[in-house]
Amino acid sequence: MSNAYFKTPQPLNEPVKLYKPGSPERDELKNKLKELKSKQVEVPLIIGGEEVKTGNTEEMRIPHNHSHILGVYHKAGKKEVEMAIEAALEARKEWAEMPWEHRVSVFLKIADLLAGSWRSTINGATMLGQSKVVHQAEIDSACELIDFYRFNCYFMTKLMEEQPYSPYGMWNRSEYRPLEGYIFAVTPFNFTSIAGNLPTSPAIVGNVCLWKPASSSVYSAYFLMKLFEEAGLPKGVINFVPGSGGQVGTPAMNNPNLAGIHFTGSTAVFQNMWKTIADNLKNMKYYPRIVGETGGKDFIFAHNSADIDALVVAALRGAFEYQGQKCSA
Repeated sequence: MSNAYFKTPQPLNEPVKLYKPGSPERDELKNKLKELKSKQVEVPLIIGGEEVKTGNTEEMRIPHNHSHILGVYHKAGKKEVEMAIEAALEARKEWAEMPWEHRVSVFLKIADLLAGSWRSTINGATMLGQSKVVHQAEIDSACELIDFYRFNCYFMTKLMEEQPYSPYGMWNRSEYRPLEGYIFAVTPFNFTSIAGNLPTSPAIVGNVCLWKPASSSVYSAYFLMKLFEEAGLPKGVINFVPGSGGQVGTPAMNNPNLAGIHFTGSTAVFQNMWKTIADNLKNMKYYPRIVGETGGKDFIFAHNSADIDALVVAALRGAFEYQGQKCSA
């Protein structure tokens, strides 16, 4: 039994690599892209740490080169979703009771692997599967996701330090515990970092998840699952169930063990998910926590001291890079 007070390392933003001609990272990435393009992969579901193949498959193509097939992925249905829920609830028994520092160590390991040996794989998969140029992939699937893992672990410990006031003669204490059921994480196509964050941030604090990635980003999501496995994430903590929204979402949101939703996507889809849960609330064991980020356009705040030429370039890049499918759009 541990009797020490642990502190996570102070996180720093991951430096952005420039991929200049002749640089080691450029050569490594070019070799990885060549390797990924040279073979087709068959992406299974991953339920309780085991590969599940349904036979109902969909092709994964390079968006900027439709004739190039990266592989196929198997699609989950009601049966597989129920299997994933069962696996998640079984994994919860040990994961929720695991000391927080042990859980955190897994995600810090994921961050270190992504910053090192897995960087070119995740960047390359994002470039091919989601048509990002190297800079867009680097700041997303590498740097931002590494930061998510390191800062999430750090701020979890800061959250636990928040304790209630204790007047003289009393000692008030708060404990933080995971939710009783499972989290349903539904992630978008445009940011690998968001896809890698939505199922893992609840897991860091002891929750278990079903993860449905966007159908157009299954390729990079699969490699993230393999990264999680290499880092030692226990089986069943995150269950990978790609497929259509209806075939996966309907059974996932109608199960009485649903404890929460973690979503990024369109406003219409999120409103429909919220309504589905509300209509079924009487059958739920818990009041599901619903967290969602939906589409919209932000404003641009410019100080009167701004460099106008730089401001114009930044505004245009924010609006139109990656066809505007960015949080800066």
